[in-house]
Amino acid sequence: MQEDFKKEALANDQNDPLKDQRQNFHIPFVNGKESIYFCGNSLGLQPKSARPETEKVFSNWQKLAVEGHFEGKDPWIDYHKRFKKPLAAIVGAKESEVVAMNNLTVNLHLGLVSFYRPSDKKHKIMMEGHAFPSDQYAVESQVSFHGYNPDNAIIELMPSKNEELLKTEDILQKLSDHADETALLLLGGLQYYTGQLFELEKICLFAKEKGIRVGLDLAHAAGNVPLQLHNWDIDFAVWCSYKYLNSGPGAVSGMFIHEKHHKDLTIPRFAGWWGHDEQERFLMKKGFSPIKSADGWQLSNGSILNMASHFASLQIFDAVGMAAIRKKSMAMTAYLEKLMKTFDFIKIITPKDPHQRGSQLSLYFEKNGKEIFRHIQDQGVIADWREPNVIRIAPAPLYNTFEEIFNFYYIIKSYNAK
Repeated sequence: MQEDFKKEALANDQNDPLKDQRQNFHIPFVNGKESIYFCGNSLGLQPKSARPETEKVFSNWQKLAVEGHFEGKDPWIDYHKRFKKPLAAIVGAKESEVVAMNNLTVNLHLGLVSFYRPSDKKHKIMMEGHAFPSDQYAVESQVSFHGYNPDNAIIELMPSKNEELLKTEDILQKLSDHADETALLLLGGLQYYTGQLFELEKICLFAKEKGIRVGLDLAHAAGNVPLQLHNWDIDFAVWCSYKYLNSGPGAVSGMFIHEKHHKDLTIPRFAGWWGHDEQERFLMKKGFSPIKSADGWQLSNGSILNMASHFASLQIFDAVGMAAIRKKSMAMTAYLEKLMKTFDFIKIITPKDPHQRGSQLSLYFEKNGKEIFRHIQDQGVIADWREPNVIRIAPAPLYNTFEEIFNFYYIIKSYNAK
């Protein structure tokens, strides 16, 4: 059986239409050889084009100094506009609906300022229980800012007893039960711990029918799974670019604002110079007049050095396309799942349905989880440990191979044979 698994891996790699993409990334070394890097859900690998792209900015800064804002091949004044086409394709939006700016939690706060608009009756935020801490902290601080007690103003979506996953029908029921008091649904596109991909279209359209605004945190979904933010009538969404989008540690975030909100001047927002009408920006006068697009939510000029590596990565996505990435992702997790099921001490807590997961399987170890994690680290596997007994494995379609998945299986098997 082991030999059959290896033959399957080699055949899959041979027939992989994305196999040449791996050469576009730097693979870290462990113990003098290429690692098996399954941690792209925390930090994606560096594209080889990132350094040259960043060097262009250094060169312009060196040669042009302040004139680099307006001179040179890629002036900094509108550098953020380079991201619109590829980002729109990745998240399923119109180009006017997306903007690259700030960091993830900053953008989340900006979205909450505009779209969490509580009234005495309708003032609660519904979100997944055990969401990533930054989301929890942001929501707690927002409801407190408006004078509400987070213990009462936040409705948490929790799995049923003895289950790890949230059922769509339970989410819809909760939305229905609390529609009259819920101002906003804030949902992670893909749950970071379990790897569950929520049925976003069904859930979000149901919430909108109930008169509930919808915001999404797509930190683990952007660049990982297909999205259609415009068609799903999402009010706002945010994402980071350092995970599946491979743009570097702390890299620039992204934001989506549905076009139906672009001309609504009654929407509250925290204003900044870079969101002001471009035709009047340098008149330097009082009175904020927002750009009539997602750009109107910008505060300051972008960090160009940081954004250069983002642009380098997005060029790869633009060339490959999300459809091809998703196809390989589903094949890789299916193969990984088949191999992991041969171990009786591993429980996969990620959904079995490939349409309800992304490029991640969360493996719950019934015994010796931390010891096994140290073992795979010693053998050159870079993965992610989560308490109490979970190892998250995220094979990234752009740079991981099926043979690496087989080798990971073999490394666990070698521990089990001890």
